[in-house]
Amino acid sequence: MLKETPSIGTSGPVPIGIKIGSTRTVVARPQDEGIETHATLTCLATYEDVLSGTSRVIYGEEAAYEYPERVEFMLRTGLPEDDERAAATGTFFDRIVRANDLPEDSVAVYAIPAINNEDGLEKLASVVEETDVGRRLIRGYPESLCGSIPAFGPELTAIGRVFISINMGSTNIGACAYRRGEQLSRFATGSIAGNDVDRWIAANVEEETQGRVHIDGTTAREYKEQRGDFIDFQPFTDIIQQPGGGTHEFTIERSVMDALDRYVDEAVDGIANEFLPRLANDHAKIYKHALDEPIALTGGMAAIPGLPETFEDRLGEELQHDVNVIAPDEPETAAARGAFDLAQQFIEKEWY
Repeated sequence: MLKETPSIGTSGPVPIGIKIGSTRTVVARPQDEGIETHATLTCLATYEDVLSGTSRVIYGEEAAYEYPERVEFMLRTGLPEDDERAAATGTFFDRIVRANDLPEDSVAVYAIPAINNEDGLEKLASVVEETDVGRRLIRGYPESLCGSIPAFGPELTAIGRVFISINMGSTNIGACAYRRGEQLSRFATGSIAGNDVDRWIAANVEEETQGRVHIDGTTAREYKEQRGDFIDFQPFTDIIQQPGGGTHEFTIERSVMDALDRYVDEAVDGIANEFLPRLANDHAKIYKHALDEPIALTGGMAAIPGLPETFEDRLGEELQHDVNVIAPDEPETAAARGAFDLAQQFIEKEWY
């Protein structure tokens, strides 16, 4: 997909934005007069080539759908947990670099998840640094900051603002206040996660169909991403293969939206009763100012139609204070696009 952006000179390094996520990885690079983004599932599968007898590796959507019984999502917690997963993530990202022909002569900025795990963060940095991309400069910036940049518009206006950013990712929900790019009162919890919604949907489907239908995590995620809609949800039908032959058609009315409603309620509770009191205690003036400014909602869950507006309404009710929640276009790629904008700034200012 292409986004309009100012023309970049043909000489000098190329700006690259990177988000290696627990569910999807996105890279952003210049394309003619725009930004081209490429997204793929963050997963690998290994299989044996029937002709050569050697092991082969495929990644992304092909791996998830051709080998669902053995596919590995290396970053289930958001970061590489050990050397084995770090190596798998390195193999995966190297394939991404090659498939997208990302140039060595580049400045690369990658989004850093809001997870308090120094060893995992170092492993993630090594994954990016050990590829050929970003030979001029590699920098990491917080995912919530990168994702907020497209929400506030062009020319990196987010960097000069005081605002609150809430990142709704697959593995956790994170929040912090930013003061001219400086992080204040960071908050992250794995108890509220997009992946939890997938599990809730699967459990709800089983209950709604009175135990006749069991769906896997991939199907539940597809229901969430393709059917979830706070504005105009429509009941839908699906078909499963029955054990022993035949098919069973079923209709889903409540399972998806019940799970998403629960997610928003828990997210509002975490922000209103954990993060914001901490911010008010640590930075009282920033707290008062930030609540009167737009709150940036980023991360893949913000892509659910109507979720930002629903979050705004429920957070305002909880706080007894009017709030204004904004979200970038295409939140699932926003962190990579914001990282791209930062990389472009480094090039324009020759800070490399």
